[in-house]
Amino acid sequence: MKKIIFILSFCLLPSAFCLLYGQQLPLFSQYMLNDYFQNPAIAGSRPAFDLISANRLQWIGITDAPRTYALSMEGPIRAKNMGVGGYLFSDVTGPSRRVGFTGSYAYHIKLTEKIKISLSVSAGVMQFAVDATKLTLANMSDYVFANGYESKVVPDLGASFYLYGLPKENGTGNWWLGGYAPQIFPAKLKLFETPVSTGTLVTHLYAMGGYKLFITDEFAAEPSFLVKMVNPAPLQIDGGLRIIYKNKIWIGGTYRTKDAMSAMVGYTYKDNLTFGYSYDITTSNLKNYSNGTHELMIGLRFKTPVVPVAPKAE
Repeated sequence: MKKIIFILSFCLLPSAFCLLYGQQLPLFSQYMLNDYFQNPAIAGSRPAFDLISANRLQWIGITDAPRTYALSMEGPIRAKNMGVGGYLFSDVTGPSRRVGFTGSYAYHIKLTEKIKISLSVSAGVMQFAVDATKLTLANMSDYVFANGYESKVVPDLGASFYLYGLPKENGTGNWWLGGYAPQIFPAKLKLFETPVSTGTLVTHLYAMGGYKLFITDEFAAEPSFLVKMVNPAPLQIDGGLRIIYKNKIWIGGTYRTKDAMSAMVGYTYKDNLTFGYSYDITTSNLKNYSNGTHELMIGLRFKTPVVPVAPKAE
């Protein structure tokens, strides 16, 4: 079979062709806002249900660059010390597409008067697809891609934990530490019925943490980190800092090793509608071709819990 030429073939970057043995899940620069996507054990750690939409346009200026869209919702069942949630995402890079849905259940255990731990299990499905009509081939008559379009649906299982300090009056914990392992089940991916296109879901390992330091009654500083590990891609670390004013307005930035640095700004309106925007400046070899990455986050907080709790019988 002739060599297949891809416009984007950077297998060590998270949004590259999904069948390679690299990172297979999307990334977000505003990980501290879209934290449930990075760790389902967070479900139920806050006092209300949160709905978050994330939209990321990566590597502007490069044809067929990754486009990622995600929607998540999570919240507490407080009388039961539980949390529930789910997220779905679509990640498109040139001819390849990943679509996934995951639901989760978390149970919160009080370790001390000020510390809790949440343990979570998650399950879902993912569809991997390739549209061969969008590929540039050395041999346009290549028999492998005669069908034009192929897709595969596979199961996804995960487990996570989240250790956190109990929230202050504004509903925010002052520190947190967690870990998440999605894609525990190594489902096989085989498209176009050829060994060349066979791959496996690879278990990812995420570690996250942060601390919210209340400097004054009006200002807070929030350093945080996110570590991503998946074989054979190199270890990737995100480090971020937000400066928050009156728990409503913030500015900040992040640095992602071997990839990009970003600047971000955000605003929360009446404690229930949040907007966040970030712009990534590419630091990898793509900086000569890319005009950066745009990311928009919109969050909606429901003051009344979505899942009602039946009153106890007297």
